[in-house]
Amino acid sequence: MADPQTAAAARPRRSAEERKVLAGTLVGTTIEWYDFFIYAQAAAFVLAPLFFAPLAEENAPLAQVVSWASLGISFLFRPLGAIIAGHLGDKYGRKMILVITLIGMGGATALIGMLPTHAVIGVWAPILLIFLRIIQGFSAGGEWGGAALMSVEHAPRNLRSTFGSYPQIGVPIGMLLATAFMTLLTSSMSEEAFMAWGWRIPFLSSVVLILVGYLIRRAVDESPVFKEMQLRKKESAAPLGVLLKNHKKNVILAALIFAANNAAGYLVIAFFASYGANVLGMSRESTLVASFIGGLGWLAFTMLGGRLGDRIGKIRTFQIGYGIIILWAIPMWFLLDTASLPPFTLAIVILTIGLGPSYGPQSALYAEMFPANVRYSGVSIGYAFGSIIGGAFAPMIAQLLLNRTGASWTIGVYIAALAIVSFVAVSLVPKSVEGSDLHVDEAHREHLAAHPEDAPLVDEATHAGQAASVRNPENPQALGASEDR
Repeated sequence: MADPQTAAAARPRRSAEERKVLAGTLVGTTIEWYDFFIYAQAAAFVLAPLFFAPLAEENAPLAQVVSWASLGISFLFRPLGAIIAGHLGDKYGRKMILVITLIGMGGATALIGMLPTHAVIGVWAPILLIFLRIIQGFSAGGEWGGAALMSVEHAPRNLRSTFGSYPQIGVPIGMLLATAFMTLLTSSMSEEAFMAWGWRIPFLSSVVLILVGYLIRRAVDESPVFKEMQLRKKESAAPLGVLLKNHKKNVILAALIFAANNAAGYLVIAFFASYGANVLGMSRESTLVASFIGGLGWLAFTMLGGRLGDRIGKIRTFQIGYGIIILWAIPMWFLLDTASLPPFTLAIVILTIGLGPSYGPQSALYAEMFPANVRYSGVSIGYAFGSIIGGAFAPMIAQLLLNRTGASWTIGVYIAALAIVSFVAVSLVPKSVEGSDLHVDEAHREHLAAHPEDAPLVDEATHAGQAASVRNPENPQALGASEDR
């Protein structure tokens, strides 16, 4: 056990470093998702008539499907981008790759805001739009996996789910920022002005976000806690073939567990606003306000879901969340179809009651599902594949169902079916994994044996973990790094 005086002296410094790293990662994730959500909301309102104009004139519903497809395509390139960025980062240094990925993500977003439309350059408009969307996805490797490991592996056993919920909230915060920005624009200018040039402003704002993201990440890059995060990524990264050969079941389960939450989440992010404005005839401002309130609900219930995971178990919390989604996925459309703002908003908020418990405990459950030596790869690949199965093309599938049947409740059947699959997947995770030893210290020792050149990094990581383990001396489970982690 650490010396009490040393621990007392180290605790404020280490806790401040951890807060700085987690906050920096959260801000980076928020910026990343802001870029994605700006595109999602543009796909809902402006991309079809501006970039797929001939199709929009002949078949507006089909043009909207194509617009949603352009949203999903970038998800296919996220895993590849993360793998290549990780390899180049190890070879040439993280700072250079950080700059490249920030410029790639933010620069592609800003360039979308400068793209000529179909009326100006014809078929090159959608081609360049898709190309920049691919660059966005390729550059958005993200830090979610590393943030998930840091938050969970530094937590006492009985608070893993609570700590692990913090990396999750970058999604609803990014959504809130994007929705607030879009609402401000649509309410402060005419429809003609918005369609002519106003929609470009959120994309161009990414130039500022590139600078903000770089300054924040540079500020935390030399922190011992951030270095530990990078070390854990090196220790627990495994080639995809190795991961699928030895841990295929858990990778598949992780992907299926996330799929329904991600699909339902993308309805909240973009589809509901589009449906309300383009199908029900509601004002764009009203649907964005409803989405914003839904984002607040998602944020609050995600934090609640994290706490519930520690109180009643992560698997049971997931089951409660998906149970709510299964029961609400179809009835909510009858409230949405009233085209009245209060019931429209209420339908979205009730859905977020299910989204929170099926998202808040995710980091902690994923960390416990994979051994320490492949944990980063398992968590990250499971998350990425779940995004592809679930949210990447959920708005497109929803639009196809609506176009084919004319009945909105069929979208609810699709979401409920996905939620049943996710419910079964999480139920197949053995309950014995909850609260299990994460074996971080063993991973440090194994990595040091294979890579003695990383001894200084391992030493700093060990000290960071020891300081973290004494944050809560009143809790006996928080004492002793090797026993608790």
